[in-house]
Amino acid sequence: MKIAVLGTGMVGQALAGRLAGLGHEVTVGTRDAAATMARTEPDGMGNPPYRDWAAAHPAVTLAPFAQAAADAELIVNATSGDVSIAALEAAGRDNLAGKILLDIANPLDFSQGFPPSLFVKDTDSLGEQIQATFPELKVVKSLNTMNAHLMVDPAQLASGAHSVFVSGSDAEAKKTVTGLLESFGHTDVIDLGDISTARSTEMLLPIWLRLYGALGTPTFQFKIVR
Repeated sequence: MKIAVLGTGMVGQALAGRLAGLGHEVTVGTRDAAATMARTEPDGMGNPPYRDWAAAHPAVTLAPFAQAAADAELIVNATSGDVSIAALEAAGRDNLAGKILLDIANPLDFSQGFPPSLFVKDTDSLGEQIQATFPELKVVKSLNTMNAHLMVDPAQLASGAHSVFVSGSDAEAKKTVTGLLESFGHTDVIDLGDISTARSTEMLLPIWLRLYGALGTPTFQFKIVR
């Protein structure tokens, strides 16, 4: 499958690398490809510059948002939640029409420092805002309740299969995304319902952040026992 991963950070890199390793044709989308490749300093989280990761993943190409989206069958939104809608606008509505968007972003608000709050919650979600802004997309919210490494390699946790959630209003789009999740190794995929149920997984982030602080590691996950 031709897949565009929008976002060059740690999450985008993890998804792009895993998808390419599974045989998909992957393009990473960025606002300015030349500027992205020219950066030599670590990112805001202290991670090495994208060019270092790209050198180790020659099968993954880099392109502006619009070019990456135009050529893709499925698009992954791995941008920061506060710029997700702007990034999708830059990708171009014609390039998004009729395509599946796997949205893994969260509406984190760092304006008051750490830990962040949510800039949308309770009666709306980032996933819903994306769907409302781009009705031509088939938005599926998933993977936003775990860190990047567990998204693509759930077997890093030896304590048994943990749970991943999907929310979306298009049944076939959710089926396609579920297939991708299973190819990553996820075995407990829970369909929560339409895109409005993205509110629930996005609102897990405050407890996720508190757990991160208490445990001292992001390598943990939720498991629904039933």
